[in-house]
Amino acid sequence: MKLKIALLPGDGIGPEVTQQAVKALNAISDKYKHTFEYVTASVGSIAIDETGNPLPDETLKICSDADAILFGAIGDPKYDNNPNATVRPEQGLLKLRKELGLFANIRPLTTYNSLVHKSNLKEDVIKGTDFVIYRELTGGIYFGDKNLSDDGNSASDSCTYTSEEIDRIAHLAFKAAQVRRKKLTLVDKANVLETSRLWRKRVLEVAKEYPTIQLEFLFVDNAAMQLILNPKQFDVILTENMFGDILSDEASVISGSIGLLASASIGKHAALFEPIHGSYPQAKGKNIANPLAAVLSAAMLLEHFDLYEEAEDIRAAVEKSVDLNISTPDLNTTNHFSTTSVGNFLRDFILDEENTFYNKNNIDLGQSTII
Repeated sequence: MKLKIALLPGDGIGPEVTQQAVKALNAISDKYKHTFEYVTASVGSIAIDETGNPLPDETLKICSDADAILFGAIGDPKYDNNPNATVRPEQGLLKLRKELGLFANIRPLTTYNSLVHKSNLKEDVIKGTDFVIYRELTGGIYFGDKNLSDDGNSASDSCTYTSEEIDRIAHLAFKAAQVRRKKLTLVDKANVLETSRLWRKRVLEVAKEYPTIQLEFLFVDNAAMQLILNPKQFDVILTENMFGDILSDEASVISGSIGLLASASIGKHAALFEPIHGSYPQAKGKNIANPLAAVLSAAMLLEHFDLYEEAEDIRAAVEKSVDLNISTPDLNTTNHFSTTSVGNFLRDFILDEENTFYNKNNIDLGQSTII
């Protein structure tokens, strides 16, 4: 298969982790004789520095022309700490989602047995957790009208949803539940919000087309508690934009590190794949950032094009690296590996699983494969 992939490394640790994802993809292309063409473009803070625009027109065109987008991270403290900034890095990602119609954000969460002790939650609570969050991505309060009074003393953000916006992601979530454990949980705030009441009405209507799926409802405050108390109860979680943003970050503590969580943003004609962690500016340039979420995002990219065996190869390499504790400091505090070294191991394992062995000295030298 031939794929044209837009690379948007972005800010902070984005370029470092994206580089490791490309290593994994290149190993897949070598092993399976695919052709992956990469076109790099700027977005976020670095794009503002270069052009004054967090999403330059050239970047948008590159993304529109690509088969898929591999995204790194976005954000910079100089904007986070300046409430008066009118142009912000995050505006680039929001505009990209809107322009490309990326309405569905898919965030899977799977626990690794060798890492359950890293979580702040008890092992018996989280072991075996496996669910996926379907978050609506282009509607709701993030994209609603925003107003600030002339005197600066009051502000408002409107939250709006249409039936069409709800139905299209609901269908995707129900279809996912059909090939998983056949359970879907809608998270909303229907006791307070009119938009949430519309979500319940439309999801109940869509559910008629999927009679084998068990449908349940949770208010978002209860869902936030249940994610910590009993995360194994969930299979597919469906929710609106802001709730999904918050809950997916909360869910990251279950796995032991936000550096393990990948995501896909899907539209009718475009698809973007990115780790859910931020730009982590404190680690920029230190070669200590966990690349696994970026690499697993590359696996989701492959799966999007029905390259299931190739995607499984990447996931097997990630699982092996976790089992062998070939990990960055967030997961391995005593004998950790660099971002680059983890990427080297994953590449070598994908290319030659049977003859790839654990040897720290060799991995540090970029040679983890011993034949």
